[in-house]
Amino acid sequence: MTDIETFYEVDQSIEIPPSKATVLKGHGSEVFICAWNPTTDLLASGSGDSTARIWNMSDNASSNQQLVLRHCIQKDGNEVPSNKDVTSLDWNCDGTLLATGSYDGYARIWTTDGRLASTLGQHKGPIFALKWNKKGNYILSAGVDKTTIIWDASSGHCTQQFAFHSAPALDVDWQSNTSFASCSTDQCIHVCKLAVDKPIKSFRGHSNEVNAIKWDPLGNLLASCSDDMTLKIWSMKQDTCVHDLQAHSKEIYTIKWSPTGPGTNNPNMNLILASASFDSTVRLWDVERGQYIHTLTKHTEPVYSVAFSPDGKYLASGSFDKCVHIWSTQTGQLVHSYKGTGGIFEVCWNSKGDKVGASASDGSVFVLDLRK
Repeated sequence: MTDIETFYEVDQSIEIPPSKATVLKGHGSEVFICAWNPTTDLLASGSGDSTARIWNMSDNASSNQQLVLRHCIQKDGNEVPSNKDVTSLDWNCDGTLLATGSYDGYARIWTTDGRLASTLGQHKGPIFALKWNKKGNYILSAGVDKTTIIWDASSGHCTQQFAFHSAPALDVDWQSNTSFASCSTDQCIHVCKLAVDKPIKSFRGHSNEVNAIKWDPLGNLLASCSDDMTLKIWSMKQDTCVHDLQAHSKEIYTIKWSPTGPGTNNPNMNLILASASFDSTVRLWDVERGQYIHTLTKHTEPVYSVAFSPDGKYLASGSFDKCVHIWSTQTGQLVHSYKGTGGIFEVCWNSKGDKVGASASDGSVFVLDLRK
């Protein structure tokens, strides 16, 4: 490619044309979450209409068929819609099963063809988060009932319930196949292990509710973000935080580690952490140095979601300004942009790294095709 051609390609509009965006209609209420299947171009979404949906976005699919996963409860011997939000979902690592968490208090496991495989009932009240472990034998959930639960995925039984928080548990993340961290409105973070009846570590330091936690790719460092406007980095080797990262001016809603550095598919790139805040900005951090590298400032409303491309070169962000922005992680430059029709709750990349899914407050789900 000559320099002139390269220049021309970069100079084309950042705006993603409508021809590259597929809008998926079907949900009857806001869509809180979406996630790509790790092995195929199936996109799952979860909504306030008490359904999850699986959309087939592969090139050979007939026009965007959707499977509707109705979340029903037993009432007087009948199946009736739960009428509760589906707010969390996660695919197992080989993409054969989808777990969903609902405000009706149940977690459910579904097959890729939309069949309900099992119902996990033990929480009292809404489930806020759920995650498969890497091995795919356990599911972890966090609830308003202040507890976290490890479920045996094959039997659907509660293997162990952990009741260490004094307020709702908001997020969970596996460190290994049998150990995990949880965070809560109670401002605490606990690290727990299967078959151990007390936390193996507790982290205190946040001064407001802790919204999200994520282990780095090696499971060494835990990042947490809070309504106290800080991002903190913790290590099992010490009680106090390794870094206290203060730069946002409002609540930090979510965080993500890049899929880069030791133990990842991109070992020669530096590990970075992204934080998304209600101050309308996203920050990229060099965690080793405890400094921010870039501040991404194009959004004009709270940013609810960030996601790294599988190669770590791009970050997608979704905001209540209805925009999905795609940034270069190296330069911090905006490379693609798309304005949808509702506030964006979630953005996610497919496993090939050529499509971005997004879900919105107006019931829309859309897919941006980034292939040239």
